[in-house]
Amino acid sequence: MEAVAMVQAYTGIGIGLIIGLGAAGACIGIGRMCASFLDGAARQPEMIPALQGKVFLLLGLIDASFIIGVGLAMMFAFANPLLSVVQAAH
Repeated sequence: MEAVAMVQAYTGIGIGLIIGLGAAGACIGIGRMCASFLDGAARQPEMIPALQGKVFLLLGLIDASFIIGVGLAMMFAFANPLLSVVQAAH
């Protein structure tokens, strides 16, 4: 029973790290991407339509990486595969 509680505790810490660091990384990435887009648009306004499509694609990919991390965190929160290994050992 102690091992199950330990796995649940470490899983909770891991979930917090996955979501927290993923959100921070996505926010930093989106901020840098938007700053680069605005810098490029200010230097060459005629390139805005060409840059805008690429920026939206990359912003979606950055956001998707965070959403995948949230999905993995939810998997560990509600269907933790580590608990079945610990319970099978006892």
